[in-house]
Amino acid sequence: MAGPLTRSLHSPRVLVALGMVLCVAFCAAFAGLVAPHDPSEQNLLSILTPPLWDAGADPHFLLGTDSLGRDVLSRLIFGARTAMIVAFAASTGAMVIGSILAHVSGYFGGVADWIIGRLVDIWMSFPPVILSLILMVGLGVGLDRVILAIVLVDWTRFCRVLRSEVMVVTRHDYVAAARLLGFTHWQTILREIVPATAPLLITLFSLEMAIAIVVEAILSFVGLGVGPDQVAWGQMIADARQNVYQSPWDLLLPILAIVFTVAAFNLLGDGLRRALDVRLAEAGH
Repeated sequence: MAGPLTRSLHSPRVLVALGMVLCVAFCAAFAGLVAPHDPSEQNLLSILTPPLWDAGADPHFLLGTDSLGRDVLSRLIFGARTAMIVAFAASTGAMVIGSILAHVSGYFGGVADWIIGRLVDIWMSFPPVILSLILMVGLGVGLDRVILAIVLVDWTRFCRVLRSEVMVVTRHDYVAAARLLGFTHWQTILREIVPATAPLLITLFSLEMAIAIVVEAILSFVGLGVGPDQVAWGQMIADARQNVYQSPWDLLLPILAIVFTVAAFNLLGDGLRRALDVRLAEAGH
C-alpha cells in the first residue's frame, strides 16, 4: 500500500482535490472559531442584506443575511460541519457493512454468495433517494437518523462492486498458497484479500462521501433531514426559495457550497482510482 499511496500523493488531480476537501474539513472542524456570528442569531434590522460585492452591503455580514437576518457565511460554515459529519459517518457505516458482506460473498461463494446477492438485488431495486425518504419518514428527523438512513441504503454500493473484486483476488495463487500454509479462512481474508481490495475500497469511500452529502442536502431540503436547531445546506436552499428574487445569493451560495464539496470528493475519488489502480497507472492514464 505504501507504493500506491505515495504515487497518489504525486498526482496533481489528487492534490487539488485533497486541498479542496481539507478546506471544507477545516471549516467544519473549526466552525465555532471561523464563523463570524452565531448561525442561529437573528437580526431583524438586517434582513436580506446583500453580500459585500453588491450595493447596500453591510461589512459586518460578508455574504449577507437571510430572511431572518441570520449571517449567511456563518450558516455556510456550520452547514459544512453537518455535511462532513454525515458524509464521514454514513460512508464509514456503509463501507463496514458492505465490505464485510462483499468479502464473505466473494470469498466463500455458494449459498452465502446467493443469499447476499439476492439481498443486494432486492435492496437496489428501490431508487436510493426514494428509499431514504421512506426511511426518514419512519425514523424521524435528526442528524443520527440521516446517517442511519444513508447507511441502510448505500451499503449495497460497496457490496456489489467489492464482491467482484474479491472474487478476482480469491483466484490468485498467493491466496491458495496461504490456505496451503494453514491460514484459516478469516486469516486469509484479512491478510491476503483485504490489502488487495483496499485501493478500491478507499476510492469507493471517497465517492460515497460525495453521494452522502447530496442525499443529506435533499433530505434537509424537504424537511426530513437535520433538526431545526442545526444548520444544513439543503435547509438553507429551502429557506431561500421564498425570497429568490429579492436575494438570489441566499439560494446560490449553499448550492455552490454543495457543488464545490461534491466536486472535491468526486475528483479525489477519480484521482485515487487512477493512482491506486495498477493497470491504469501502468497504462499512463
